[in-house]
Amino acid sequence: MEKVKVKLLTGRTIDQGTSKEHGKLSSEYQESVAICEIDPSDLKELALKQNSNIKISTKCGSVVVKAIESKRAPHPKVIYMPYGLWANLLIDSQTHGTGMPSFKGIPAYMEPAPDSNVLSLPELLKQVFKKG
Repeated sequence: MEKVKVKLLTGRTIDQGTSKEHGKLSSEYQESVAICEIDPSDLKELALKQNSNIKISTKCGSVVVKAIESKRAPHPKVIYMPYGLWANLLIDSQTHGTGMPSFKGIPAYMEPAPDSNVLSLPELLKQVFKKG
């Protein structure tokens, strides 16, 4: 499968904020946070459709999320993920003296992940911390 080099941006969204009212274990929260907004041209390059599973990888880790066509195009090779555990798994904990890790412009790769599932928050926590 083809990997595409991209820059990852993360940030807050209205959907992320309002879905927290349902609780972080809710399907509403996962559907608003376990996503990656991608330029339509990049979706086409990877032959992906809306809500296809996609694997995002950085030097810090990787995660499978849903591919969402960005409404803010064009921005080829720039992807966006809302704040949440799924995005946090891709962020370097180093702060380089600023006290905050970098949440913008992170070198990343994306690739189709048709045979992988988007893990729920409890499943992801279990995987990350290797505890029952």
